[in-house]
Amino acid sequence: MLKISMVFGLVLAYILSLIFTPLIKRMALKIGATDTPNSRKVHTKIMPRLGGVAIYAAFSLALLLTQDLNNYTVGLLIGGTVIMLVGFLDDVFGLSPKLKLLGQLIAALILIAFGYRVQFITHPWGAGSLIDLEYFTIPFTLLWIIGVTNAVNLIDGLDGLAAGTSAIAAITMALVAWSNNQGAAASLALILAASTIGFLRYNFHPARIFMGDSGSLFLGFTLGALAVSGLTKGATVISLFIPVVILGIPIMDTLFAIVRRFTNGKPIFQPDKKHLHHCLLDLGLSHKQTVLVIYFIDGCLGASAVILSKLSTYQSYIVLISLATLVIVGANKVGVLSVKSKGSISKMEPGKAKFRG
Repeated sequence: MLKISMVFGLVLAYILSLIFTPLIKRMALKIGATDTPNSRKVHTKIMPRLGGVAIYAAFSLALLLTQDLNNYTVGLLIGGTVIMLVGFLDDVFGLSPKLKLLGQLIAALILIAFGYRVQFITHPWGAGSLIDLEYFTIPFTLLWIIGVTNAVNLIDGLDGLAAGTSAIAAITMALVAWSNNQGAAASLALILAASTIGFLRYNFHPARIFMGDSGSLFLGFTLGALAVSGLTKGATVISLFIPVVILGIPIMDTLFAIVRRFTNGKPIFQPDKKHLHHCLLDLGLSHKQTVLVIYFIDGCLGASAVILSKLSTYQSYIVLISLATLVIVGANKVGVLSVKSKGSISKMEPGKAKFRG
């Protein structure tokens, strides 16, 4: 049964997000935090891009007003504030990749200082046994937080895509956490989902505001933190894989991009137009259809994660192997893993997408 504070928190977060987003939109236009049309983008008017500030404000206020303040919530608030400010500064002034990475590192270290740590990984061949990370605890946690942060940032390429994917991931995390008697983690995940869904009202195609880096970095950071605080705490062989499945689209899209660029002899941080949403658009889907298809995949992965949390170790391995096979075959089929010669990337059909990095 849901606690009253949990219900009040998610309702409050949703309402605050609905209220804050139009206000932030006006502020963004006033201070010039906008995405201007150019040859690489197809939107034809200046778009405000500070929507992430509304998500952050709704989430933070709802958390402060409805949740107990402890090491985890305080650490999440401080780290989340730092990462949102990094994104805000990038949206307004533009930051170098090195400065953005430094900001992410500081935010992640704040989480670690407040107790967010992946202290073990599950043994792949020993049922129920764990491998203590010991001296690798902090590096592994940093890698996870910064990796998820940038993975969500990377998929922010279409109206509503990053917001919807993050909301589905947060709801899935809440379900898994709740089923494992982790009410605090479930509450925070639901508040994050509600804050994001409120923003999505203005961000779904055709968008009236973009979330910007202030939003994509904050969402990725918070999802990564929630996974560490809740889903990786269970002493089961499959516990560490559950957040990976939940965040399957951003994580796999990032990994495939690295493989694709390395195989093509290009810098792994060089942007291209072969992410999943680009490939679906290339297949002839409309902007809205592409986003809805990815939502469907997100939902399937989320359902798989919930099922994984209830299966035995060996049953879980079968599901994971099946999922991995489907993902690799599907990615190759739509062209996400394609290796093409220089200059062979197909052109996007005008009017179908907004490429923002």
